[in-house]
Order: sequence, then structure tokens, then C-alpha cells
Amino acid sequence: MTTTSEAPVRPDGFIGKAANYLDERTSISGAVKEFGRKIFPDHWSFMLGEVALYSFVAILLSGTFLTFFFDPSMAHTVYEGSYLPLKGIGMSVAMQSTLDISFDVRGGLLMRQVHHWAALLFVASIGLHMLRVFFTGAFRKPRELNWIVGFVLFVLAMAEGFTGYSLPDDLLSGNGLRIIDGMVKSFPLIGAWISFLLFGGEFPGIDIVGRLYALHIMILPAMVILFIALHLALMVINKHTQWPGPGHTNENVVGSPVLPGFASKAGGFFFLIFGFIFLIASFFSINPIWNYGPYDPSPVSAGTQPDWYIGFADGALRLAPPRWETYWFNHTWAWGVLVPVIVLGLFIVTVAVYPFIEAWVTGDKREHHLLDRPRNAPVRTAIGAAGVTFYAVMWAAASSDLISTHFHLAMEHVIHFLQASLFLGPVIAFVITKRICLGLQKKDRSLALHGIETGRVIRLPSGEFLEVHTPVSEEERWVLTSYNDNAPIVLRPNAEGKITPMMRVRAALSRWFFEDRIEPVTKAELESAEHH
Repeated sequence: MTTTSEAPVRPDGFIGKAANYLDERTSISGAVKEFGRKIFPDHWSFMLGEVALYSFVAILLSGTFLTFFFDPSMAHTVYEGSYLPLKGIGMSVAMQSTLDISFDVRGGLLMRQVHHWAALLFVASIGLHMLRVFFTGAFRKPRELNWIVGFVLFVLAMAEGFTGYSLPDDLLSGNGLRIIDGMVKSFPLIGAWISFLLFGGEFPGIDIVGRLYALHIMILPAMVILFIALHLALMVINKHTQWPGPGHTNENVVGSPVLPGFASKAGGFFFLIFGFIFLIASFFSINPIWNYGPYDPSPVSAGTQPDWYIGFADGALRLAPPRWETYWFNHTWAWGVLVPVIVLGLFIVTVAVYPFIEAWVTGDKREHHLLDRPRNAPVRTAIGAAGVTFYAVMWAAASSDLISTHFHLAMEHVIHFLQASLFLGPVIAFVITKRICLGLQKKDRSLALHGIETGRVIRLPSGEFLEVHTPVSEEERWVLTSYNDNAPIVLRPNAEGKITPMMRVRAALSRWFFEDRIEPVTKAELESAEHH
């Protein structure tokens, strides 16, 4: 009897040999196999992050094309291009090169609009993805760091958008830079120096477009790519979250493996996003700088608007009371600018560290891999609704002049209404959202215990009338009942036998966070309902 030893199969052909050569020196096949076994849930809400990633790819490709033709110079020139209404008009070289891209470079206008629409979709999808993460509690342990990484990505995306929006040196971008210059100069003691360093001299400076260009095509994209890679790495390390259901546990992720199922679907989805961006860029014009003309402070109109994702900062400035200034220590303190900047800074920091705030208030140190239905965390959902309302009021304030002109309202009335809404709106949104969540929880409890009303009434032999209910399915019952009951923190003395003021604050916040909660359906209640 003879035996043959099995030798490893060597791939044939140039590609196979090259792959084998690379694998022998890097062991990359092991990493590919390990990553290929990762399970990704297939719920539609997880696609928002993919939209952000694929739109960023469109940004990189279209931006690379534009880089070959854009000249970020503020040197003065006279336009002699194809667009006749601006022929003979003085402008910067940056403005002229943007017009040349739009009218004289084959495919230039399409790529400009692809770049701009992809940037808007990138910021919007990141924002919606973060809202999904917040309202479902996906930021909880062990994913707090990934929440911060995602939030930094959102801020970097806004910075990328603003720097790119400012490059053409047209009327709108010049107005935006002028607002930034005014805000910076309002800072006492250091404002003038920061403005001088940023703009390279008195506004508009000697080369602000060149500096923004370096930020836009090198520094910020590199940081975005770095944080995207970090975000994906943390997602793989911490595993993906998933919605509750039969078979869905903290250890068992239900979905599709990366290879081949998820990768093939993701590839198709990428081309859908790419095609959508090109479609909207082909039929809907955006940022027509030839209508605005080069930057000139004299023809500023009431209709100038920033891109939507920057509108909240402009709106915060508009909502500040007029003539709100103080003269201290030989300096003028412009509170109408300082207070909005401070409020926005606190708002941004609060959003970034919210996972740690909630963990401290609730005392929850468990790992969470199953998502919460928003109704099962009523206070968190209400806080999110209040934050969105706060942002939306500032966002609306950025268009206060257009609201006034389009609806024939006095500007003072619009501003006063929005000022009141900035304080009352979040409170009203919090109360209404919490009540809605509690009501939905009560409805879920009733469905789990009593089933769905059929509208059919029967009479028992005893003469009693009963309405027939249809029990919910096992999967539906699982969704309705699978959430944890968290109780407020009990105020107890520390190791030294003392109760500190901070402990009292934490206990009070914990009671507020869990008050009016609806108890989950217990196993005994389910068994009793089934027997009945």
C-alpha cells in the first residue's frame, strides 16, 4: 500500500503567481479570510454609513479631476473666457479658472456639480447615520470611541465642505469668508492676530484661497481617510450592532458574511449611489458662480445663503440680540458673537461626549450589541428630539431674511419668533417625544399580552361578551418584549461613609432619566396571558 503526500496547490498564470508571491511575504490571505467571515446585518438603516463612504469616493474622484484645472491664486486678472456676460470683468485667477472649468473644459461643469452634490450627500448621510446611532443606542459600550470618531468625521466633512465652497472666490464664498473674519476679530485680545495669521494680512489677505486649497485637497482629506479607516477598524473589532429578534444575541450576529454576499450587494449599491450623484448633477444646477460674479462687498444681497450644513452657525449669529456689547479693560466685548460661539462649542462638545454622560447617569457598564427601539429609551429619544429642534431653529434662522421676504413678514417678527423657539422649541419637543414613546411602550405591552384586536365579539355561555384577539407571532413578541429594565441609581454612602454633592446630582439625574418608565413584560405575565 502506497501513500501520497498532498502538496499545496500552486496557482497558475501571472495573476495567480503574483498573488502567491504576495501571500508568502505578507500572509494577506489569512486577513482576507478573517475579514471575509465577518457578519454584517442587512437592515436598511445600516446603509446610511455606506452612502457616506461611497459619496466620499465620488468626492475623491471628481476632486482629482478638478485639481488638474483649478488655479488657487488670488492674483488679479481680466476674464476673457467663453461666458460673455462676465467678459472684460476683473476677478481673481481662482475665479477665472473656476469659470474656465465650467465653460471651457470638456466635462468640467459636470464634474464640478458631481463634486458639490457628492459633498452635500456625504455630510447629510453622516448626519443621518449619527442620528440612527444615537436613537438606537449604538454608541454604548464598547462603541463610545467609535461615536467620537464618527463625530470628528462629521466635523471634518463640514470643514471640507466650507473650504471647498470658499475656493471659487465668488460673491457668496467671499461673503462667507467675511463672516468668518468678523467672528474671529470679535475675540478680545487675540482676534486681530488670529485673523492676520489666517488671512495673511488684512481681509481678504494675500493668499487665503491658496491656504484653503491646501487644507481642502491635502490636510483635511488625509484626516478624513484616516478617521474612516479608524472607524471601520473599530467596527470590525467591536462587531456590528443589530436589531433584536429571535436568534439575535450579544454574541450571535445575524446577517450576511462580507464575502461573497455582502461584498456583492455593497458593490451594486456603490454603483447606484454613484449613478444617483451623476444623475442629479446632470439635471440640477448647483452653485452657479457666474450668476454671482466675483467677490465684491458692495452688492451683497439679502438672498445670500451658506451651504445648509453651515447654516446653523450663521443662524446662531442672527439670533443674538443687537447692540449686545460691553467695554472692559480697553477692549470691546461683542457678546453677540462670543455667546453664540460659546453656545455652539458647548453643544458640539456635549454631543461628542454624550455616551459617557449617559453611562455616568445610568450607571450602565454592560456591553451592548443589540440596538434599542427608540420608544424603549424615551428620555434618550426625547433628548435627541430636543437637540434636533435646537439645531433646526438655528438652521431656519440662517434663512430668516428669505422667510421674511417670501412670506411678507417683518424681519423683527421672524427673529423674535425664532429666538423664542430656540428656548421653548427643545422643551416642547422633549415633552411631546417622551409622551409619544411612553404611549407606544404601553401599546407594545398590550399587544404582547393581549394580541391584536380583531373586532369580532363573542358571547360566552355565561352571558359574558368578549372580543377575540389574535396573538402576535413569536418574532413580533420577541421584538415587543426584548428590552432591559434599568432602574435609577440608589443613593448610598461611599467608602468613607459620606454622600457627596456630586453623588446627589448623579442620583437626581438618574431618577429623572428613568422616571415614568414602563416595566417590560415578564415571563410570568406572558404565560398568564397565553393561558387566558
